[in-house]
Amino acid sequence: MSSILYLLFMLSIDRRTRYTRIMDEKQFLETWDIHNRINLYLLDALEPATLGSYSASKGRSVGEQFAHVHNVRLMWLKAAAPDLLQELEKIEKAQAGDKKLLRKSLLASGEAIKALLSKSIAAEGKVKGFKPNAVAFLAYLISHESHHRGQIVVSLKQAGHPVDKKVQYGIWEWGVR
Repeated sequence: MSSILYLLFMLSIDRRTRYTRIMDEKQFLETWDIHNRINLYLLDALEPATLGSYSASKGRSVGEQFAHVHNVRLMWLKAAAPDLLQELEKIEKAQAGDKKLLRKSLLASGEAIKALLSKSIAAEGKVKGFKPNAVAFLAYLISHESHHRGQIVVSLKQAGHPVDKKVQYGIWEWGVR
């Protein structure tokens, strides 16, 4: 192969690699955004009065579950990127019935986590205080928060306030959220 053809071939590979990497980064962050919008979709579907609902086994109320999700995000931000905490504040138990506060807080902490994920890409996939890597961290966050979404749905059902079927199915519609 001539040196010019070889050089063009190598440039082509480099462009594809960079394109794939850019697409992977975009998809990585988009996955977090979708997940966060699903949390907000569920919260938006609830009447404020239902935030005080508990499951039959007690534990956290529905509002406290949402507050816990936000507060765990803050815990990770404090450990991995305290500069991203900005003016984010913990939601106390007494505040967990305030739907507007929950929404505003989840939106803000979701953006801060997205910034942390973006920083982790620049840091070659590392998240301070979490092993093994940023992809696993994203999976951990989604798993943790999805667990609590499930607890919220069960709590509401057991308290006599089942989530509308449309919403129940809607939390699985990642392609439209």
